[in-house]
Amino acid sequence: MIFLGNVSGHDFIFHVQSWMDVAGQWREGILYPRWAEWANWGFGEPRFVFYPPLSWMAGAALGSALPWRMAPGAFIWLALVLAGMSMWRLARQWVAPRYAILTAALYAVNPYHLVIVYYRSAFGELLGAALLPLLIWAALRVTSGEWRRTPILSLAFAGIWLSNAPAAVIATYALGLLLIVLCAVRRSLWPLALGGGAMAGGFGLAAFYIVPGVWEQRWVQIAQAVTASYWPTANFLFTRANVPEYVAFNGKVSWVAAGLIGVTAIGWILARERRREIAGAWWALSSLAAASVVMMLPVSAWLWRTLPKLWFVQFPWRCLDVVGVAFAFFVASGIASVRNRAAAGALAILVFAGIGAAGAAMVKDAPWDSSDLPGVAAAIHSGRGYEGADEYAPVGCDRYQFPGNPDDEERPADVSRDPAPSVAKVDPESDEIVPAAGVRIHPQTWTAERRTFAAESATTTTLAVRLVNYPAWSVEVNDSPAQFELRPETGQILVPLAAGSNRVDLRFRRTRDRALGDAISAISTVTLAAFAWVFGRKRTQTG
Repeated sequence: MIFLGNVSGHDFIFHVQSWMDVAGQWREGILYPRWAEWANWGFGEPRFVFYPPLSWMAGAALGSALPWRMAPGAFIWLALVLAGMSMWRLARQWVAPRYAILTAALYAVNPYHLVIVYYRSAFGELLGAALLPLLIWAALRVTSGEWRRTPILSLAFAGIWLSNAPAAVIATYALGLLLIVLCAVRRSLWPLALGGGAMAGGFGLAAFYIVPGVWEQRWVQIAQAVTASYWPTANFLFTRANVPEYVAFNGKVSWVAAGLIGVTAIGWILARERRREIAGAWWALSSLAAASVVMMLPVSAWLWRTLPKLWFVQFPWRCLDVVGVAFAFFVASGIASVRNRAAAGALAILVFAGIGAAGAAMVKDAPWDSSDLPGVAAAIHSGRGYEGADEYAPVGCDRYQFPGNPDDEERPADVSRDPAPSVAKVDPESDEIVPAAGVRIHPQTWTAERRTFAAESATTTTLAVRLVNYPAWSVEVNDSPAQFELRPETGQILVPLAAGSNRVDLRFRRTRDRALGDAISAISTVTLAAFAWVFGRKRTQTG
């Protein structure tokens, strides 16, 4: 990336748009944004209510501290370093220090991570995957009787939920399966009880995001996140049951999956001699890897249709996040099992050579396009905004009807390429939205979460604000709650005003579900902090 610029993968533009929008709102004094101000060509959408916050906050922070062209690469580098540290923490208990470092390196650059980096630009998923080994390590420690590790398990679980929703669903089911396996191995229900309590703590920590995200789904077209092309049963490994562009990419990721699974199996076989020494991690990762492989094959179709919210993962090959952990652990353990030092070194070199070859092929095939990032910056700076997302469009809104899209060939060039006015009016004769001629507009406050202006008109008029309706928005006219109308095809807010001078105030208010989520997170934080303090004090006294 230093030499070739940025890879514009599948999700690159979406993430960069979010980062720049958030960075702009920080400059407005909004510390935790909920409303994406420049989405839908400036009409907005509640993107930050539903997309987990860690990735877009990290990206915005990097873009605020570094030149924007460096932010994506810096994000990736930090996420991979975090992945290596997380994997090292899991491995160091079971293998010698030098092999723990080998495990960490293998996980950081495992081929599926390279797919995320060079093809998908899925920054949120990469961040969630970086925390997955820490989650598994903490679960193994807590269920073995180390109660003091419970806050770490809760934090890791919450961290994944705050990074990426599909990765969080995978992690939730993976942790549930892991606890069941540990119950069977140890012939006790304690692992399930202890792990379940830690999961509850993790849900509590992330409640400030989860509660509004769940409750407010009824206000948007969230089902658009999983259309026919995104449905899990259309995206199994080596599938042909999808549109050509998805089938083409599926073929690439399927071959990566086949190679990753095959090398993991070889490592598993080589490490079998040490399975008693690494029994805890052995059974845990063997079970998780086997289940993940099954979930990527058509035989699991009924599970994708039956298990709650599992369909939200969209692509079964996302289970390679879990396989990547098993790959790194078993390959490093297998190499450690080779008694001949030279042979072990040769195997390590061979594995990294294979990863290097796969990475080189991806680099050559990757969609390098450094023009996308400055293009997004220019769109926001000019006030035109950027395209929204189908799943975050409020109910009753057809986002394709908004003016301002420069690629809309059906609209006149002078309309489609210019930003829509912040305040326009409805023509009483044609019912069309036209410039607010005859109305004097005096903007007072104009931020992502508050729009205040004075309007003077000699006659009654209906103003069209450049804003799509959402239940969290309230409208006041002259300091009193006002009834407002909606544009039928877009849901744009229309404010009827009497003749004379009027003060209009639109606010993105704090809803009850957000207050509830914040309260749950605060209580969970205090509870886990007290738990950590009590057990830390007992350990000190015992020592």
